[in-house]
Amino acid sequence: MKKCTWALSSPNEEHYHDHEWGVPVHDDRLLFEFLILEGAQAGLSWSTILNKRNGYKQAFDNFDAETVAGYDDQKINALLANPAIVRNKLKVNAAVTNAQAFLKVQREFANFDSYIWQFVGGKPLRNARKTHADIPASTPESDAMSKDLKQRGFKFVGSTICYAYMQATGMVNDHTVDCFRYGQI
Repeated sequence: MKKCTWALSSPNEEHYHDHEWGVPVHDDRLLFEFLILEGAQAGLSWSTILNKRNGYKQAFDNFDAETVAGYDDQKINALLANPAIVRNKLKVNAAVTNAQAFLKVQREFANFDSYIWQFVGGKPLRNARKTHADIPASTPESDAMSKDLKQRGFKFVGSTICYAYMQATGMVNDHTVDCFRYGQI
């Protein structure tokens, strides 16, 4: 069974590829989770973040945005001492800031799902990439998403991070056309 080449690096990445990557997500908790994880990934490999995902779930109260939005200095310091996550002060602080901004978007749009999916017209963009090299780092849609998120106070949401977020949450199908998941999603 043919798979995207990036998924063959480790069993963890292969499982993620086979079961999650590119599957449309409409659950606000999971959308928030990916927002935090993609921001944490900046400058690191996705494999690193996948290996720490369970640590993130525990450290960030199962990605409950309301709880994360209320983190105080004591909680932030505890997170910065936690080896189960990436201990980067800017990224940890951004998670709290993003939780606060996330809640504002939920109030404005009734849910984050309605807001974020508008950048692809409410349905996944189905690409037809032949190789991993054909996949861009960003697109006009991720540029627009990044710009709007930044205006709303989000951090670690550059266009490349937004495009990775779109791929992870199924807003775009970037499985290569020869991958068995391409036709399933």
